Amino acid sequence: MKEYMATAAELIATINAQTIKCEDGKPQNTFANLFRCTNSVNDVIKQHIQEQNDDEDPFLVCDIGQIVRQHIKWVTNLPRVEPFYAVKCNVTMGTGFDCASKGEISKMLSYGVPPNKIIYANPCKQNSHIRFAAANGVEMMTFDNIDELYKVKKYHPNAKMVLRVLTDDSNSLCKLGLKFGASPSAARELLEKAKELEINVIGVSFHVGSGCFAASAFNDAVIVARNVFDIGKELGFDFTLLDVGGGFPGSDSENISFGEVCEVLRNAIDKYFPPNVRVIAEPGRYYSASAFTLASQIIARRVVKRDGGDDGFAGLNDHPSYMYYINEGIYASFNSLMFDHQHAYPKPLAKNGRFFFDGGMNNETEFNCSVWGPTCDSLDCLAKNCLLPQLDVGDWLYFEEMGAYTICAASEFNGFQKSKILYTNTETTELLRIAIAEQNKKMNL
Repeated sequence: MKEYMATAAELIATINAQTIKCEDGKPQNTFANLFRCTNSVNDVIKQHIQEQNDDEDPFLVCDIGQIVRQHIKWVTNLPRVEPFYAVKCNVTMGTGFDCASKGEISKMLSYGVPPNKIIYANPCKQNSHIRFAAANGVEMMTFDNIDELYKVKKYHPNAKMVLRVLTDDSNSLCKLGLKFGASPSAARELLEKAKELEINVIGVSFHVGSGCFAASAFNDAVIVARNVFDIGKELGFDFTLLDVGGGFPGSDSENISFGEVCEVLRNAIDKYFPPNVRVIAEPGRYYSASAFTLASQIIARRVVKRDGGDDGFAGLNDHPSYMYYINEGIYASFNSLMFDHQHAYPKPLAKNGRFFFDGGMNNETEFNCSVWGPTCDSLDCLAKNCLLPQLDVGDWLYFEEMGAYTICAASEFNGFQKSKILYTNTETTELLRIAIAEQNKKMNL
């Protein structure tokens, strides 16, 4: 098991760079070489807690193998769609990167990612950031308003612009259309202005919203993009790029599955766009959500009696409920509860030094509980009503699917440090090799 203080996005970008710099078609480095450990996530968690002794701090475990499995599933189900991973989300093994700022662009370039594998997918950009993109050869950028075209004309006249259009995102947790996307009715005016300014527009992008739970939204959005392609053709543009954005589920649910999205999107793309149109996407949570597990210690506890009192000792016959305070909260990795409309599902990890995974405490009586973060803010509540067995101070909880929009937006409010990240690999060397070979092929190495 290896421990890295860098973010996962930095690590994978470094691996991409090492692959790009290979000689004679042979990568200088591979996941198999970098992550020789093949311990399970459970083993990594248990080992870390046992070895650290006095280190009670929370930590995340990233399973590189799960990211590889997601990547293989992507290239198998969406062979026409090249993933440009959303750096802001957390981590990827994608073939390109969707960056939102000078900082993200700079970070990816520093790891050797080619400028043509970056799309500056923020429709409203700071002037100095546009100048930075121009100076460093990052040409693909999105826009959704006329003012952006004037800025690009002045600071990056050689840019390859992508018009972001508004599509129906009513079936998504995060409705990005509130902030970005030109209405289809405004597309003609924007393209006419781009033509007047002699700006090169190469295609269309859309985003059905983060956390989309209706596969049909992708089909409807592709139709909107097709109509804008036709307008562009009327005006003399030769569009060659379709960016289908994000919104892909990190794991299957009763509302939506990745397979369902793939079938709808694959059919729509093949129906409305010829093979010569390059298709990219901006997946974020799809890659990272299921790859991360968080472990956190119970640092305090309050026992609430059936009558609501919290004083004195309460036995099991009092049918108490428990307030558990852990050393991770909404100002850190659980900020996703506030900003990404997620929910926390605590599970018992360790009690009195004995470890439990996957329902290992099913035989114990469960009580109504609430789980709270460590800060002095009463807003720092992770779960108001859940069922957990009786646990004590010093015991541990764990939370699965903690990879998307969590640690990347964490702060150190009240002086609590961000959780460290440990890495392991649960996949075979052969599948890792296949993933890297597929990546090289897409990068034309």
